[in-house]
Amino acid sequence: MTKKKTKRAALYLRVSTDGQTTENQKLVLEQVAMDAGWDIVATYYDDGVSGAKGRDERKQFDALMNDATRRKFDVVMAWSVDRLGRSLQDLLQFLGDLHAVGVDLFLHQQAVDTTTPSGKAMFQMMGVFAELERAMIQERVKAGLERAKAKGKTLGRPKVTAEKEQAIIDLRKQGKGIRKIASEVGVGVGTVQRIVKEDI
Repeated sequence: MTKKKTKRAALYLRVSTDGQTTENQKLVLEQVAMDAGWDIVATYYDDGVSGAKGRDERKQFDALMNDATRRKFDVVMAWSVDRLGRSLQDLLQFLGDLHAVGVDLFLHQQAVDTTTPSGKAMFQMMGVFAELERAMIQERVKAGLERAKAKGKTLGRPKVTAEKEQAIIDLRKQGKGIRKIASEVGVGVGTVQRIVKEDI
C-alpha cells in the first residue's frame, strides 16, 4: 500500500492597515494545517495593503499566484474570502487560476475546502457564476444603450465642431505641439492626433 502524499500548504495573510496584525490569522491557519496533516511550505504577507488593489500592487499575492503556477504547493490557505479580494469577479478569477493549475483553496471563515468532494463542487459552480455575471453585465449595458437611444441621445464620441477642427489645424501649422493644442482648444489629445493625421 502506497503512503498518501502529504499536502503542501501556502498561507496568504493580509491586513488593510498597518495598525492590524496577521498574527491571529497565521496561528489559526497553522493549527488547521496541523490538524489536517498538511505541511506549510510558504507564507505570503501583504501588510497594510487594501484588497481592492490589483494584483500588480499586491506583491505577495502576485508571488503567491506565480508560485501556484509553478506548483510549489497543493493548497492555498486564507483566513477569509475578503483577504483575497473585494469583488466577486476578483474571487472568480483567483479560483479559476488556482483550478487551472490544480491547486486547492481553504478559507477558514467561510468553511470552504476544495480538497474535499463538497468543496470541489464549488469549483464546478464557479464557471456557472462567472458566466452568469458576464451575461448580467452585458444585459445591463445593452439596456442602458437602448434607453439612451430612446431618449434621443447620440452615442459614441462627441462630435468636434468644424470651428474646433479648423482651430486645431491652424495651431498645428503654427508649429504648436499636440498637448498644447488639446489644452487650448479643449479637446482630448487623441482627437487632436486624429484631426492632424486626417489633414496630412
